[in-house]
Amino acid sequence: MQYHKELQRICAAHGAACLLEEPMSLHTSFKIGGPAELFVKPRDTDCIAALSRYCKEHGLPMTIIGKGSNLLVADTGLRGVVVRLGTGFGGISLADETTIRCSAGLPLAQVCYFAYRHGLTGLEFAWGIPGSAGGAAYMNAGAYGGEMKDVLAACSHLSADGTPGEFAGDALDLSYRHSAYTDSDKCITGLTLRLQKGNPADIRARMDDLMNRRRTKQPLEFPSAGSTFKRPAGNYASALIEQCGLKGARVGGAMVSPKHSGFVINAGNATCEDVRGLIRHVQQEVYKQTGYTLECEVKLLGF
Repeated sequence: MQYHKELQRICAAHGAACLLEEPMSLHTSFKIGGPAELFVKPRDTDCIAALSRYCKEHGLPMTIIGKGSNLLVADTGLRGVVVRLGTGFGGISLADETTIRCSAGLPLAQVCYFAYRHGLTGLEFAWGIPGSAGGAAYMNAGAYGGEMKDVLAACSHLSADGTPGEFAGDALDLSYRHSAYTDSDKCITGLTLRLQKGNPADIRARMDDLMNRRRTKQPLEFPSAGSTFKRPAGNYASALIEQCGLKGARVGGAMVSPKHSGFVINAGNATCEDVRGLIRHVQQEVYKQTGYTLECEVKLLGF
């Protein structure tokens, strides 16, 4: 197609890799997903801005991903451009004694380790979360009593027309698994985190404790997208699913984890439709038996 050549030209001008029909199963923690029409690994924000402007002008969809840890991609793949923030978006530094600035493509666990090395506390909950810093800000990720809203002070971003901007403070609109960026057309490029001084030994002990809990309770040995469902008001998704006798339930290669019923796992060659079918089955049974509606936490792409 003609626009393929133009997009490849833009990528070449910015030193970015551009792959045709790249399997998304290689770029999601679920190990599921059909091909991306064009898969781009940009090295700077100028490349993203140029791609964004072109896609907007020509009505092409553009999807931004990080580490793909909270995504379920359609078996038919994704049309248009998929931009993966990775290499080139991994910078991190101290802005002052308690403030970290980092690029959106950096793994969140790496940001947590950086904080520990500099004796900063408040980000321990992120140790072991498999997503990127940008992805964590996008969805206000959290675990074990902590979430990004506790530490996130500001995010820099690019709008769909390539214009740079920033949200800070209340403008971030952070709530449970939500931010101002959720379902928006803006691309997060950087984060500012405000932490507190702490004792490195205590910080490390907390990180190790949380990692041990993850390894003990979560099915980390199988591909998944983490917690499949949001926490319903007044209850827990995993408890409701187990209560309904759905632990171990399967549709094709997708399974409700016998280890932690809040996780739908790829137990072997699962397709996107297997996972979607199992999610629907769980939702229907939980509602039928308990009256609770489970909302999917995993982001679906390609539908």
